Amino acid sequence: MATRVFTDQMGRTVALKAWPPRRIVSLVPSQTELLHDLGLGSEVVGITLFCIHPDEWFRHKTRVGGTKTINVEKIAALEPDLIIGNKEENERAHIESLEEQFPVWMSDVGNLNEAFDMIGQVGALTGKADTATAMVRDIRTAFETMRAGSSAEKKPSVAYLIWRKPYMVAGSDTFIHEMLVEAGFSNAFGHKTRYPEISLRELGNARPDLIFLSTEPYPFAEKHLPAFREVCPETRIAFVDGELFSWYGSRLLQAPDYFLALRKSLNLA
Repeated sequence: MATRVFTDQMGRTVALKAWPPRRIVSLVPSQTELLHDLGLGSEVVGITLFCIHPDEWFRHKTRVGGTKTINVEKIAALEPDLIIGNKEENERAHIESLEEQFPVWMSDVGNLNEAFDMIGQVGALTGKADTATAMVRDIRTAFETMRAGSSAEKKPSVAYLIWRKPYMVAGSDTFIHEMLVEAGFSNAFGHKTRYPEISLRELGNARPDLIFLSTEPYPFAEKHLPAFREVCPETRIAFVDGELFSWYGSRLLQAPDYFLALRKSLNLA
């Protein structure tokens, strides 16, 4: 093992005294799955309560709290030689506390190219550069095939709901927005940034062609439909897989086929 110095996606310098790392803690679900798909196993010693893929890791790896409720002491007890986090998903105070003791590499992903960069950097960071390069190539090919197979003429507007009480939608400057565009939709709330709160009246006034109710982070269900149908009686409503719209790691390999199938189910393919 030898010391290596890396620069993360926030421009921070991260020095690994032992490379490749042998005790990794992942604080981001999509990046935990990525580590698994890059071929890492026993090297990952800690994950979050929301790192549900792969199931075997979720059941057997040490859980160190939620993405925003990290147990710093529990992580310290694992003696990691690398912690992997994300600017949006983790709390700054937790990260600053952890980096006083351990190397912390942070991602900052807002679009597909930044996701590709993240995958490549995590591959280099963990000694899996060749596998990461091949993965990025496969994801690029899958998205290119999707674009070639979908209609460029139909770009219905979508209100993408992520939360209830209060209602919140995905605006611009989010990975979900970028995936909506990639999938051939337009964002009905693209004029707003991040994840704005909206009222049902605002939703009705937006008159979206479609309302997407995401499976995460809020678990929308059939019982929530009447409220939306009341304000948008002409709008089609669909439940969509939140992981395939918001996870920016290896799950992107599955996203293009899912988007094509979604468009086909809505008679838009």
